[in-house]
Amino acid sequence: MTTDRTGATALFWRSLPFIIASGCLIAVLSFGPRSIMGLFLAPITEDRGWTREIFGLSIAIQNLLWGIGQPFAGMIADRYGTARVLAVGGVIYALGLFMMAWAPEPVFLHLSAGILVGIGLSAASFSIVLAAFGRAVSDAKRSLAFGVGTAAGSLGQFVFGFLGQGLIDHFGWSMALIIMGVMMLAIVVLAIPLQGRSEVGAQADAVVESSLGATLAEAFGHKSYVLLVLGFFVCGFHVAFIAVHLPPYLTDKGIDATWGASAIAIIGLFNVAGSLISGVIGGRYSKAYFLSLIYFGRGIAITIFILMPITPVTVVVFAAVMGFLWLSTVPPTSGLVAAMFGPRYMATLFGIVFFSHQIGAFLGVWLGGRLYDTTGTYDVVWWLGVALSVFAALVHLPIKDTPAPSLQPVRQG
Repeated sequence: MTTDRTGATALFWRSLPFIIASGCLIAVLSFGPRSIMGLFLAPITEDRGWTREIFGLSIAIQNLLWGIGQPFAGMIADRYGTARVLAVGGVIYALGLFMMAWAPEPVFLHLSAGILVGIGLSAASFSIVLAAFGRAVSDAKRSLAFGVGTAAGSLGQFVFGFLGQGLIDHFGWSMALIIMGVMMLAIVVLAIPLQGRSEVGAQADAVVESSLGATLAEAFGHKSYVLLVLGFFVCGFHVAFIAVHLPPYLTDKGIDATWGASAIAIIGLFNVAGSLISGVIGGRYSKAYFLSLIYFGRGIAITIFILMPITPVTVVVFAAVMGFLWLSTVPPTSGLVAAMFGPRYMATLFGIVFFSHQIGAFLGVWLGGRLYDTTGTYDVVWWLGVALSVFAALVHLPIKDTPAPSLQPVRQG
């Protein structure tokens, strides 16, 4: 056992390695099922006789509720503790998957896959975990810790990409959802080591004592923060559209359904490396410029993919490249929030940035289904994704990787 700076004795499960390990496992579990929702699109819509827009709307609602709930979940975690929020989120997430497995009508799909899973994600996702990491580590190690946490979520996508398809093949889509729902209940136990509030932790001495209201007012008056909010919208559009609609897009092109699952898994695998490398780069170089390069790279990758013939080889290459760029945006984005405003209200402020991400995700998923049903093709949405890549690349260039005015006296003192 060790003794912290307040003189209190900390149990081994409150040590930094245990906190990081538990947080990473939560990220694996929570990010896994939501990243493979596209694998359930075809079997559910075919079995129930629903359109792709119906399924797409449910996942769009999920993304929107995830985004709406994130700032509030962050506020509660900042005030009352991370573990409680994560535990409640895990239970709600599980209930959503259970109901989704049963849903006989679209309204129940919207309620389960949309509302319940969305709310559960807002409280049990890696965003809350990263906020806990942010206060547990020093400034020098924060970007790397964010990279590790994000990589864990990516690992969840890789693992569940194969696990989810295997469960569907062997047990059917309904039982697959039930099994994953049971797995989400493990978050309740894993959350215990992440106990604590925003004023407690390695960064407590660096906290500027200001109210949440004052911090929010400063944030929305801070140009760099506003630009960061706008830019993260594009990330949400890309990842949600591709995660949900890439598998059916491939089957439309005559590619076997297993390649859709493989593509999602490959994206998750390569994003493990992308997130870790992003965490290292974000700790050494300009996070804003790095984000600009990531979005520009996405635009190039999408353009080449939709212009080339769709084959297993091009699918694997595209998945690998997009995987490397997938959630590599998260470490520098969360790092910019922490750099601007410190760890005190990071869960809340990153939650607001993430809300913008989820608005983009809502549009990416819903427009994908809507435009496919009306035009019979995904081409318009793919090209919209390219245009948004250029927008995001430009938006991040003026962002300053420096503390907001209220933190500058502390940083300089």
